[in-house]
Amino acid sequence: MAKQTSGLVQQERKRWLFFGIPFTFTKYTITENKFILNEGFFTSTENEILLYRVLDITLKRTLWQKLFGLGSVIVQSQDQTHPTLVVKNIKHSVQFKEELSTHVEMEKVRLNMRRGEYIHSPGGHHHPGDIDDIDPNFDHGDIDHPDFDN
Repeated sequence: MAKQTSGLVQQERKRWLFFGIPFTFTKYTITENKFILNEGFFTSTENEILLYRVLDITLKRTLWQKLFGLGSVIVQSQDQTHPTLVVKNIKHSVQFKEELSTHVEMEKVRLNMRRGEYIHSPGGHHHPGDIDDIDPNFDHGDIDHPDFDN
């Protein structure tokens, strides 16, 4: 019986570079609030990244990928298991990137997250002057600061 994924937005399979054949056991799924990675055949692993934890999304297409209608999407996140996840050799890479980007922003808006509330230094290290040090009740007056909503 196939597993139903609630709020499914888009799903792709990793493909072989040559001819774009989807003969791999890696599947990428975007739902309304998660990015899910399923890998393996004999032993399968499912890993998920909550969309609000995604920091950056990049589309990369080599010449060979372009020839076979493929591309790779690079996802930078605050996830412990996959802080940099490469969604490699997928068929609809441009559409996948756009869907992921749209749903990441929608989830951040839904959770009322400002930019300063989800950016932290790599490795979880705290540095003086980080956004966490700023008192949210402080009246910043006419200071034009990109981390504060105007």
